[in-house]
Amino acid sequence: MTEPYSDDLALALEIADAADAISLDRFMALDLVVEKKPDRTPVTDADKAVEREIRDRLASARPEDAILGEEYGSAGDSTRQWIIDPIDGTANYLRGVPVWATLISLVVDGEPVVGVVSSPALGRRWWGALRQGAWTTNSTLAPSSPARRLAVSAVARLDDASISYNSLKGWDEAGRLESLLSLSRGVWRTRAYGEMWSYMLVAEGALDVAGEFDLQPYDMAALIPVITEAGGRFTSVDGIPGPWWGSALATNGLLHDEALRVLAE
Repeated sequence: MTEPYSDDLALALEIADAADAISLDRFMALDLVVEKKPDRTPVTDADKAVEREIRDRLASARPEDAILGEEYGSAGDSTRQWIIDPIDGTANYLRGVPVWATLISLVVDGEPVVGVVSSPALGRRWWGALRQGAWTTNSTLAPSSPARRLAVSAVARLDDASISYNSLKGWDEAGRLESLLSLSRGVWRTRAYGEMWSYMLVAEGALDVAGEFDLQPYDMAALIPVITEAGGRFTSVDGIPGPWWGSALATNGLLHDEALRVLAE
């Protein structure tokens, strides 16, 4: 029996192929056009081109669905909404750092049910869909290579955990730096891998906890099916499920309540 959202996942993966072709072609281009948005964050011609391509393909394949994207806002009114970040990690992209990705998610009645995270400069792609598990390939350049199913770690104690916090500045600006420092003192290892990569490492079992502030739904929606279908848990830093609350805490599930407790103190 075909699982629900199988066709949507297949579509998202197909669209990710097209997005990767555009973004990778412009990565490290000498004529890359960089502008500042009103919120002073950077946007490149590649961000805009990727989002236009994704929107065009969704409009053709799913004309009744709504769309929310970072660069061109929202369109449509439906309980089915595609949420896209054309290039998550634009600052990395424009500086030549390969940690960036296109994020494509389908949200139904407010719940992310399909997520694709495609990072062509790293040669990696991750995806997940409701009741279909979470998967990765080692190279987007070899699509015939077998996919590997993801599973979070079995680490059950914070003092054995490896965490990623993205940036001290983000936690400081949210007034939660002391909470982060308290958590970091109680774990085995802390790093700031940043962007979507921290969360995909949680899904792979290489990290146990990842979290940050100052996020939008398009930064998070695609991550959630990958994390949860790999056996993990994803909430805000205050413990509320979903991508709507401005922050993220992803764990292997076993450590989630304890991490929330420490961060709340």
